[in-house]
Amino acid sequence: MLPLPILSQETRPLSRSQTLYLPIYSHMFYGNIGKSGKPSHTLLSALVSIRNTDPKAGLRIRSARYYDTHGKLLGERVPAVTSIPPLGTLELFVELNDASGGSGANFIIKWDADQLINPPLVESLHANLDGGKAIVFTTQATPIND
Repeated sequence: MLPLPILSQETRPLSRSQTLYLPIYSHMFYGNIGKSGKPSHTLLSALVSIRNTDPKAGLRIRSARYYDTHGKLLGERVPAVTSIPPLGTLELFVELNDASGGSGANFIIKWDADQLINPPLVESLHANLDGGKAIVFTTQATPIND
């Protein structure tokens, strides 16, 4: 029997602030292109989870702007600076019936801290459990230069 390889993730460098891009799908296309010239689609909810991975220091969420497929700002989901304590989580929610973002929606999330810390883990859990079907998947944020 051959030994299984050990998979490891790289430790992310410490940071004092970042701007993050998080892909969001308020709906997804599937199936074949129909008579309308478009494929079928289904709506999805999105639970955005901003997790402070630092065990000793808090961080602040400065903004979480929600954009649609065309890059149009749909709104600010964190209207005031919000603190997340060490190992705490801030959750934002895009409802199933909110299709305004489209399949190419995104959040631009800005955070900062008073000192160098482990950067937060920012993911979105997309789901639709209606009508006997179960669609569930995640997306993860990536740092960008602004």
